[in-house]
Amino acid sequence: MSLSPLSIPSPSQGVWDLGPLPIRGYALCIIAGIVFAIWFGERRWVARGGRPGEVQDLAVWAIPFGVVGARLYHVATDWEKYFGEGGNPWQALYIWKGGLGIWGAVALGAFGVWLWTRRKGIRIAPMLDALAPGVIVAQAMGRWGNWFNQELYGKPTTLPWGLEIDRDNWPQNCDYPRGSGTCLQGYPDSTLFHPTFLYEAIWNLGVFGLLLWAERRFKLGFGRVMALYVMGYTLGRGWIEYLRIDDVQLENVLGLRFNVWTSIVLFVAAAAYFVVSSRRHPGREESVYREGFGPDADAAAAADTDADGRSDAGADGGSDAEADAEVDAEVDAGPTGVDPPR
Repeated sequence: MSLSPLSIPSPSQGVWDLGPLPIRGYALCIIAGIVFAIWFGERRWVARGGRPGEVQDLAVWAIPFGVVGARLYHVATDWEKYFGEGGNPWQALYIWKGGLGIWGAVALGAFGVWLWTRRKGIRIAPMLDALAPGVIVAQAMGRWGNWFNQELYGKPTTLPWGLEIDRDNWPQNCDYPRGSGTCLQGYPDSTLFHPTFLYEAIWNLGVFGLLLWAERRFKLGFGRVMALYVMGYTLGRGWIEYLRIDDVQLENVLGLRFNVWTSIVLFVAAAAYFVVSSRRHPGREESVYREGFGPDADAAAAADTDADGRSDAGADGGSDAEADAEVDAEVDAGPTGVDPPR
């Protein structure tokens, strides 16, 4: 029963057993986001002049990098849960139980993108610009996985749309290692919490709209769509992070949560790149491929191949014609020194 008419209930379960296979709501949200990012990024990439199928190929390479980076970031900022007193190091591998840091995903995922594009002769800036809007929507979809896991919610609130937390999910005592969750002991059963997953999902969709509008209005290129994505996301993540009450080992650095500092640093870096890039490269790229790569290079190679084929055919045809002419002349002349019969 809801605690208020507008309160958001927690799901009754986040895992469904399909025979021996557990289907997790968290995983479904992440997968749905990835599928959308690939589909939308593919459309944008082809519209920019890229080959169809390249974003799908890139995803096979970059997604594993992103998942590993996301988990490493989470474990690094919450290490005591796994390696501290009473922790279980093996649980650092339990990705299906939640715990993916977006900044690790972006950092190592971008490295994977760089490796793949370098091999294929693709300029990384236009590729990142093509992917950015789909990625921010994927993040919005993935945040609903936190709702299924009943995690990463905010401080208590009296707002009518507060989030209900399943009482069976509340820790009964707080004598567990720092960083292992949110201690809710002492809160009344009627307590509602800020639905920070919902705040971030809505904010991300707003950034998505901003990216599409700004790109069309100002003809953004040279990685500026990606820079605007970073600025937009970090601006929202900063105030949303301030609302969260989940324990993180690196929670306080000079009075601020570590993720808030990360957002500040990345916002400044992205803003600086945006300004410098706008001065150096107004407008979009002329080509999404490096010289010697891409459809134009393929067409030129095909034309050279056809030209070589025609040349060889012409040479062979000429030789055959000359040989036929010699044979005809010998037949007309007959044996050497003898007139042909009349």
